Amino acid sequence: MISVLKIVHDTMVDGPGFRTSIYCAGCPNGCPGCHNPQSWDIKNGTMMETAEIMQEITKDPFANVTFTGGDPMFQPEGFLALAKAIKHQTKKTIWCYSGFVFETLLKSPAQRELLQYVDVLVDGPFIEAQKDTDLIFRGSSNQRLIDVKRSLEEGMTMLLDYRPLELGM
Repeated sequence: MISVLKIVHDTMVDGPGFRTSIYCAGCPNGCPGCHNPQSWDIKNGTMMETAEIMQEITKDPFANVTFTGGDPMFQPEGFLALAKAIKHQTKKTIWCYSGFVFETLLKSPAQRELLQYVDVLVDGPFIEAQKDTDLIFRGSSNQRLIDVKRSLEEGMTMLLDYRPLELGM
């Protein structure tokens, strides 16, 4: 079960391409300037089962998935069940946004297990003084795009080198 605020289909702001974004409730970070402060209280969401969320995710066979919120790492058990279902039933990639830094998440067995199913982690709290509207898929310059699979394999944090295609005009 996951406390879900909303599910947004065909968004392009939470990772590359069209995505189905699962906005969860519950975040202990309370970052000043957060664009989604209503997500802080876990009671603001609706409890949903993995199967219900998977019905939404599989409506669009081409959209990948983003876990955001709130903070999905605040509900690691529920998101682990969902991530396993996504990886076993589809070929979709998973991006996850968390206010926790990657190195801290690795210390928690439940969060570390969830990370094994995440392709890209956008980590770190939003810091209003470091807000940068030119960054892609992040709100502040302290936040990182982490290639989780490579990081776990290499035993060190590996940043994703993401550069969108430039169109020549």
